[in-house]
Amino acid sequence: MSLNSTPSSERLHIGFFGMRNAGKSSVVNAVTEQEVSVVSAVKGTTTDPVQKAMELLPLGPILIIDTPGFDDEGNLGELRVKRTKQILNRSDVAILVVDSTTGMSRGDKDLLDIIKDKGLPYIVVYNKIDLIEALGAPDPKDPVEIEEKRTAVRVSAETGEGISELKERLAAIAADSAAEEKKIVSDLVRPGEFVVLVIPIDKSAPKGRLILPQQQVIRDLLDAGVNVLSVRDTEYRAALGKMIKDPALVITDSQVFQKINDETPKHIPLTSFSILMARYKGYLEDAIEGVTAIRKLQDGDKILISEGCTHHRQCEDIGTVKIPNWIKQFTNKDISIETSSGKSFPEDLSEYKLIIHCGACMLNEREVEYRKSCAEDQYIPFTNYGTAIAFMNGILERSLSIIPGIEKLLK
Repeated sequence: MSLNSTPSSERLHIGFFGMRNAGKSSVVNAVTEQEVSVVSAVKGTTTDPVQKAMELLPLGPILIIDTPGFDDEGNLGELRVKRTKQILNRSDVAILVVDSTTGMSRGDKDLLDIIKDKGLPYIVVYNKIDLIEALGAPDPKDPVEIEEKRTAVRVSAETGEGISELKERLAAIAADSAAEEKKIVSDLVRPGEFVVLVIPIDKSAPKGRLILPQQQVIRDLLDAGVNVLSVRDTEYRAALGKMIKDPALVITDSQVFQKINDETPKHIPLTSFSILMARYKGYLEDAIEGVTAIRKLQDGDKILISEGCTHHRQCEDIGTVKIPNWIKQFTNKDISIETSSGKSFPEDLSEYKLIIHCGACMLNEREVEYRKSCAEDQYIPFTNYGTAIAFMNGILERSLSIIPGIEKLLK
């Protein structure tokens, strides 16, 4: 997968935050060497978060996010501040831009406290050093400012001074926080083995392309030297019968989980794209623990079905039609179901008895962790599409059998 085609969910998310007129947008443009954001001397020029996916050496593929001023005013200002906090939830690195001609304000300190509370790696950037007599910010007035200056970067977005140092500091943070490269599924099979992918082509399938989890699984397997056979569910039985040797694994779209389970001999491992994505995003164990809440649902209970992407809803949409129908059939209860999509996710989850999330292929791991934590903090069970579908079809244990160490959660 080239840098230009790297999905946003796989890019390092770098958020730029600060007060109005601190020069956030100017710093963004200086770092990227592009006109990513509109720049003006008027306070509050950036009214909505601005995103730019790009390659930035030596970081590689990144997603830059410029945010509105944290001290924005009025009703619209409150909404913009709320959106700024939401951006923090999916940022891997936070850049706090401070106006060096005035020093760190009360608002800057409040924002820095939020960044620290979220455990984000961060850099404090003192901008506009070209406007003061000596290099660096004015003499600090309090301990907070003294502390932050030890690791701060002083820049001038106007002249470019300090921008190279800022990039190097970003690269160092990225290197420190980079974990060992995770695999989606290739670590569960051996090079030279065959894996069958079952991909339904129906009204909900995008024309001319495969959905992201299918693309990622194929690339992960090919990179590991694993042979891949992709078939539609309608041809799966015939294709399996023509294979000289049993496949090492069958991976299916969750929508046809039960059909493919019935057509796959019991000795052949079977799982779904959604379950593998939950593993890849780091919340499979939580999904397994949370899914049993489906059994406890009662008349009048409300659940949230959440998707990380936005797309045109089809008549047999999995999130708004199929899963709700399966839940009502499984529980035989009058369940109230609400949905959310894209970057919209409720902060207050207290009214729900269960959250069922998609595979989260379009969200980075930090955003997924934030959503899971929101549910956890409010004692709301959290699971995902594939886990819930396998559970309701009585095939959860089989769908997890190939994953090492997971059996302890099924007891």
